Amino acid sequence: MTTPEEQLQRCRRSIDNVDAILLHTLAERFKLTQAVGELKAAYGMPPSDPSREREQIARLRRLAEDAELDPEFAEKFITFVIAEVIHHHERIAGAE
Repeated sequence: MTTPEEQLQRCRRSIDNVDAILLHTLAERFKLTQAVGELKAAYGMPPSDPSREREQIARLRRLAEDAELDPEFAEKFITFVIAEVIHHHERIAGAE
């Protein structure tokens, strides 16, 4: 039988693994959005696409509900990510 301390450490190791997965996944996402920003800048497209952003927010809210995650949290998270992406796209467009 494991002690509560051992159980806690096992849970924390799993959390650490999930955190690493999240960061690597975010890094990959930002590599992809960097390519999108470069494409938009090259063709004079605006850094922001409000229609796409609304679709993404709605999609992630649905995914959150399916995953039994608070959809409000998911919306706050993706809104933050979208704002960062737009900021990067604006910087890329300014450098062109």
